[in-house]
Amino acid sequence: MAQHPRLHAIPGGRDERPAPDAARPAPPQQTGEPLWREALGRRLRTLRTEQGETLVETAGRAGVSPQYLSEVERGRKDPSSEMIAALAGALGLTLIGLTEQVVRDLHQQRRTAFTTSGARRRTSGPTMYALAA
Repeated sequence: MAQHPRLHAIPGGRDERPAPDAARPAPPQQTGEPLWREALGRRLRTLRTEQGETLVETAGRAGVSPQYLSEVERGRKDPSSEMIAALAGALGLTLIGLTEQVVRDLHQQRRTAFTTSGARRRTSGPTMYALAA
């Protein structure tokens, strides 16, 4: 901005703002821990496809739009407990039954990740010696 003798910049004005990209917070670091909504979505999609159902059929029984159900299945939406119960009911499950299945999936995913990382750890000799000492 060209300086004019009688004009001055206002503190915190447009010229002092950070660029739009700099203002955006960095995405959270992934810790390897899956999100509940992602595990729930995968389980809902598995159940629906195993029953040979379309998004439209299941969503209609649950009282939601097919677009919303699709977003839940992709882990994009974090549905309320009432919505999860409605989706479970539409798939012939109780809320507890669906929750138990999601928990089993999470345990299985954790065991798989632990086994995979453990295999890498076993190949490193110095780590094993340190643990033995």
